[in-house]
Amino acid sequence: MKDYLCTMSSKEWFAEWFDTTYYHTLYKNRNDEEAEQFISKLLSFLNLKKNASVLDLACGKGRHSVTLNKHGLTVLGVDLAPNSIQEARKSQKTGLSFDVHDMREVIEGKSFDAIFNLFTSFGYFDDLQDNVRVIQSMHTMLNDDGILVIDFMNAAKVIANLVIKEEKEIDGIQFKIERIYDGQHIFKHIKFTDDGNDFHFTERVQALKKDDFYDLLAQNKFEIIRTFGDFSLNDFDENTSDRLIIIARKN
Repeated sequence: MKDYLCTMSSKEWFAEWFDTTYYHTLYKNRNDEEAEQFISKLLSFLNLKKNASVLDLACGKGRHSVTLNKHGLTVLGVDLAPNSIQEARKSQKTGLSFDVHDMREVIEGKSFDAIFNLFTSFGYFDDLQDNVRVIQSMHTMLNDDGILVIDFMNAAKVIANLVIKEEKEIDGIQFKIERIYDGQHIFKHIKFTDDGNDFHFTERVQALKKDDFYDLLAQNKFEIIRTFGDFSLNDFDENTSDRLIIIARKN
């Protein structure tokens, strides 16, 4: 039996884990129906112009990109994981395209009316300065008065209700999950066996809270428009909300 251990010594953890089929198996409950309901409510609030150009930053296999495009927007979805982009490109058509890209970098020659960063796709990096790089690249790529949407976990609630150990059986795979909070990051250790091989992946996300995002955005010339606490766009409450969804405008 061979053991596969994802460590951050050879490759950044997200570049390794997000590019496996197992990541998508574990999170398969995040489906197209959920994306449709969330995006519909979000676009109703944002009231973007028809055919507005939007960037789905860290798009995964592109479920939100596809939904945004169905609502009449011109969409580019980008992600660091080549396998995810390969899968996303099966949905590619006029007005909907995908590419491999590191969110810390500006996409040269492109500008957007709105940028969407969804499903806790922020705070992955070793260096906190990389958070600034991401926000600055977003600012650069947005048109004047462009809109930024960040959908993140509500770290305060996650920490207060941390499920230390959990097991899930999905598609015949028994996932054993252990969570740890070290004061700065939330770690999720994921262990399972498949086809006679043992796997161990580790997710590590900065436990960023509302004020952390507010400070980061204000320091990089964004104006906060509204903050929501779930996919139904109810008001944010630090104690009870499942999500932290921030709408900001480029100054």
